Amino acid sequence: MLNNATKILLSLISFVLFASDIQSQIFSEEDIKIFNRKISFADENELSKKPINEIIVEIGKSFIGTEYAAHTLEKDGDENLVINFLGLDCTTFLETSLTLARCIEKGTTKFQDYQNELTFLRYRDGKIDKYPSRLHYFSDWIFNNQQKNIVKDVTKEIGGELIQFNLNFMTENPEYYKQLEENPDFIPVIRKQEKDINSRNYYYIPKAKVESAENKIKTGDLIAITSSVKGLDINHVGIAVKMDDGKIHFLHAPLVGSKVQITPEPLHDYLKKIKKHTGIIVLRALN
Repeated sequence: MLNNATKILLSLISFVLFASDIQSQIFSEEDIKIFNRKISFADENELSKKPINEIIVEIGKSFIGTEYAAHTLEKDGDENLVINFLGLDCTTFLETSLTLARCIEKGTTKFQDYQNELTFLRYRDGKIDKYPSRLHYFSDWIFNNQQKNIVKDVTKEIGGELIQFNLNFMTENPEYYKQLEENPDFIPVIRKQEKDINSRNYYYIPKAKVESAENKIKTGDLIAITSSVKGLDINHVGIAVKMDDGKIHFLHAPLVGSKVQITPEPLHDYLKKIKKHTGIIVLRALN
C-alpha cells in the first residue's frame, strides 16, 4: 500500500509528465480543472447532440466574465502550445470556444485531445515549427483553416464585396514582436507569408451594409472585423449570437480591463462606434 505522501508525489510527477507531453510549461493545473468543468457542463446540457454552431455559442457564453489577458501566447524561448483558460484575448477566446466545441461534437474530450485539436487549429497545417508557424494574421488563419475543413468563409455568398489586403505590419514593426526582435531570421519568413496573403482574394461586408446582411448571419458564426490600420487585415474577432431581440449581437473578449461579454447593441451598431472597424468577414464552422 502506498502512503499519502507517496501518492501525492506520484500525482505531481504524473502531472508534470502530462504537461510536458506535447510541449513544456504550457498550461497550469487550474487550466485542466477548468477544461474538465467545461466538459462536465457540455455533458450536463447534452451539447454533443446540438449542431456545431450552437455548441460554439454555449461554450462561448460559459466564458462570460473571464478576464481579458493580452499577449498570453508570447512566451520566451521556443514556440510552445499555450493554453490559458484564466485570461483570454479576442483570438484565444475564439480559438478556445471553437476547439472545445469541436472536441465536444466529436466526443474526443480528454485534455490531450484538446491539446491536439488546438495545435491543429492554431498552427499552419497543424504543425508547430517555430514562431512563424503560428497563424499570426487572421486572414491567414481563415485561409489555412478552410484548407483543413474546419471553417468555411461564407462572406461572398451572403453579399460580401472583394477586399485586397496589403499586409506588412509585422515585418515593418518588428519592435512590437519580441520574437522578431530576438530572431531577425524569422522576418523574411513572415514577409513571404504577408506576400502570399496579399496575393489572395478575400471578401468582406462593409459596416454600412452589415445591418442588411444580418439575417444571413447565423448564431455561432465566427466574425472577423476588418481594419483601416495600415498594414493590418483584422482588428478584432468574436462570435455572432442571435439575442431575444432577434438581432445578431457580438460575443467577444473586448480589450484590456474588460471581460468576455456580449455587446448590448446589435453587431452593426457596435461596428459604427469604432472608426477603424471597416466591415466583417463571416466564417461558418463545419461539422
